[in-house]
Amino acid sequence: MSKIVSIHSFRGGTGKSNTTANIAAQVALQGNRVAIVDTDIQSPGIHVLFGMEEDDVNLSLNDYLWGKCAIHEAVYDVGAKLHLADGTVGLPQGQLYLIPSSIRPNEIAKVLREGYDVGMLSDGFQDAIEQLDLDYFFIDTHPGLNEETLLSIAISDILLLIMRPDRQDFQGTAVTVDVSRRLDIPNLFLIVNKALPEYDFAALTKQVEETYRTHVAGMLPLSTDVARMSSADIFSLRFPDHEWSQTIMKIAAQVMAC
Repeated sequence: MSKIVSIHSFRGGTGKSNTTANIAAQVALQGNRVAIVDTDIQSPGIHVLFGMEEDDVNLSLNDYLWGKCAIHEAVYDVGAKLHLADGTVGLPQGQLYLIPSSIRPNEIAKVLREGYDVGMLSDGFQDAIEQLDLDYFFIDTHPGLNEETLLSIAISDILLLIMRPDRQDFQGTAVTVDVSRRLDIPNLFLIVNKALPEYDFAALTKQVEETYRTHVAGMLPLSTDVARMSSADIFSLRFPDHEWSQTIMKIAAQVMAC
């Protein structure tokens, strides 16, 4: 049975899309059929991690929402674009898909001006899961809480909330955790990202878990190596032995254990 995994943050700048892409790639690497949808329609970006440019996107999630195509027509097989540390192709065909949002300025402006029928998202997600015979469907959400993100959270089997060790993130995450509990999400995890290497990770993990009464699936260090890649690739596939990648694999294992 397929699982829907939403990855969300209360504020922008948490590294949500990069984390989503890496976790999804690791889940797919274990032989699962995985798709990611970019529902951050106002500021899309996850496609960059898979080497996609504007000209590579003929149809997008926007086109589906505006009735121009079926959702499976906006699907792209991105696994073959990825590479492992030894340079070999990382994922077989049909293992990892992406449904991108449009990066064309006029289409982003149209969303901001006219909006869209949020109810179509749920129907489209189920159609994509069935059409692609997926094991996991990852939703890269828009930061904050709005109608779209609440829908994505509500239909999720697993919710990963990303936060930084920052006072503003602590407060905003508390709101999101409370809302998620009211929606009865079956599996709720926290991910702390961009933690300074000099922090005591064990003490910080304990503090976060006690504050939110929620399990911390992983604590990702602030890494200049990850930053240096500039979202040009899937870091955990290229550098699997790196501390950051090892934490991503640990998080992916917990997702698959649910």
